[in-house]
Amino acid sequence: MRDVMHYSVAGDIAVFGIDNPPVNGLSQAVRAGLQAAFQRALEDTTVDAIVIHSCTGSFSAGADIAEFASGNFNTQPELPALLEAIEASPKLVIAAIDGMALGGGLELALACDYRIAASAAKLGLPEVSLGILPGAGGTQRLPRLADPATALEMIVSGRPVTAQAASEAGFVDRLHTADTPLLDAAVSYARELLAANAPRLSCSEMLIDTAALPADFFTDRRLEAARRQRGFQAPQRCIDAVEAACTLPFADGLARERALFAQCVTSPQARAQQHVFFAERAAARIPGVGADTPPRDIARVAVIGAGTMGGGIAMNFINAGIPTVLLDLSEESLQRGLDAIRNNYAISVSKGRLDASRVEQCLGLLQATTQYADIADADLVIEAVFERLDIKQNVFRTLDEVCKPGAILASNTSTLDLDAIAAVTSRPQDVIGLHFFSPANVMRLLEVVRGARTAPDVIASAQKVARRIGKLPVVVGVCFGFVGNRMLEPYGREAMRMLLEGASPAQIDRVLTDFGLAMGLCSMSDLAGIDVSYLTRQGNRAAIAHDPGYGFIGDRLYEKGHYGQKTGQGFYLYAGRQRSENPEVEEIAATAAAELGIARREISEEEILERCLFPLVNEGARILEEGIACRASDCDLIYVNGYGFPAWRGGPMHYADETGLDVILAGMQHYRDQLGEYGAMWFEPAPLLERLVAEGGTFRDFDRGAEIDKR
Repeated sequence: MRDVMHYSVAGDIAVFGIDNPPVNGLSQAVRAGLQAAFQRALEDTTVDAIVIHSCTGSFSAGADIAEFASGNFNTQPELPALLEAIEASPKLVIAAIDGMALGGGLELALACDYRIAASAAKLGLPEVSLGILPGAGGTQRLPRLADPATALEMIVSGRPVTAQAASEAGFVDRLHTADTPLLDAAVSYARELLAANAPRLSCSEMLIDTAALPADFFTDRRLEAARRQRGFQAPQRCIDAVEAACTLPFADGLARERALFAQCVTSPQARAQQHVFFAERAAARIPGVGADTPPRDIARVAVIGAGTMGGGIAMNFINAGIPTVLLDLSEESLQRGLDAIRNNYAISVSKGRLDASRVEQCLGLLQATTQYADIADADLVIEAVFERLDIKQNVFRTLDEVCKPGAILASNTSTLDLDAIAAVTSRPQDVIGLHFFSPANVMRLLEVVRGARTAPDVIASAQKVARRIGKLPVVVGVCFGFVGNRMLEPYGREAMRMLLEGASPAQIDRVLTDFGLAMGLCSMSDLAGIDVSYLTRQGNRAAIAHDPGYGFIGDRLYEKGHYGQKTGQGFYLYAGRQRSENPEVEEIAATAAAELGIARREISEEEILERCLFPLVNEGARILEEGIACRASDCDLIYVNGYGFPAWRGGPMHYADETGLDVILAGMQHYRDQLGEYGAMWFEPAPLLERLVAEGGTFRDFDRGAEIDKR
């Protein structure tokens, strides 16, 4: 078994080296090693000071998150008690911080007397993103070493700060900017402190000056967190903990932090957020694509289509420093696209997110053209034209002729058959789907669609370039709508059907947002464009023709030219930023219900929620069964990052596991029977759902990539 803690002595300085790659997680073995090293140094009368550093190039990314999932995070020695012992050390303790000091890693550094940090280091307490709070003294020590407002912002947001910012805030004592090794500088710093007879500094002896805080500081921060982090419980508990630091003695504050941590760590929200954390890592493991698969070099990109989506896609690449050609056959459309890109950058500059020089650098990487000959040397070409199969096939025929051998040909299609697109080329192995979500320059999710003949190195290349441009790639298979839009179909179908049955758009949207979704279905349709959903239905008419009420209201609004926000009228009426209910929707619904023989009634909030979410989950089960998604957590990632599903519920499949698959199955059966012919048409449970319930299983257990995860 390899050593995760190295002990050495440099004269009168004991040096502890943490060696637990890749991120120096503070696992039980590291904690035990640290405890043993600390005791050894205390017993050595020749040692006057201790330096704790990293052997891996990064101080520590904190607790071993797998221990939270397994419940082993409190195995002995526990981090809080260990840090209290280090803080009480009669010998000076100095933390040498390089790379990242996050979570428990920063808490370890805060328990030391002094901190020296490399100028490139980042320091933070990101526990809130896992549904918990710093539980080893971070909420009590940071407000004492920095000011309470800075500490609260770091803890509630979870965002790391630079070493320079940490130095200015007061919790880094020295910045290391020289070319010499940080460890050498830390040992020299320790000797300097000893020579100056520097005092031991214990947070337990420090008072917090709250005089500069407004009277309503914590109340206002709670309201702000409730607005900005709607539905999340951990930010509120973080505020409670920092408030305790400001109002209680240190020991009592630590006890309060510990109690709040215990509330969070066993909560459904913590399970959900940690599920999403692990899901991101699992998504990188793709069946048939080994970690050693060499990706193709992508040095130059081309985007076909200068519309809203094409322009947004192009921005991703120039933002990442990749030269990009934007092609549109219409000079007018091309100019509109360029103007939209410049306007997006202008907004970012006006809000202080970018400076003008950075914008000029990005725009300098963008070339506009109406000639296919100008993309002949592109390594990756992304088609983002109108969502119609014949149009996309024509584009790919041209790309097949003009693009160099080995170029990756990608379609941004959101629903269409990628294999039918690849079939018109002589190189289907080079064709892949890259489904960006709108707005493409903002949304993090990228569905990577794997065709029947897509080569493994093309998938590896897509994964790599996606991460390079800041996207979260999730590999999916070919079917109508892939994973995201296919699961959206029954969710949207039921919302639209309940309008016919008597619900209002406002009622449906309120139920969904109260559940935690970022936006209700009717509001989302108005934002995305009723014309977009109508045209999507047109491409899938054969599958829905047997239901005469399918999308009825949306079809009628489309026929009237009411496309939502872009026309000022859709499921709602829009006047500037004001929104009101559109009485025409109720008129259309009542008339249609009479024509179709649909009885109208009062619909409960419970029914609205179940009829939207249970079919969504059921469709996810069918997708898993067909192998369109590799694992249930992939479906969750897509919904959390692309469709506004609350991360604190973990995604629809995790939500189903938490709710109980037997509850989901019983609900599907109930509506199948209650809704008569319509129920029989749309509420048949997926065989996988039935099987998992019979076996006592969960979606979490269903993983076609499990053999990869075990490697």
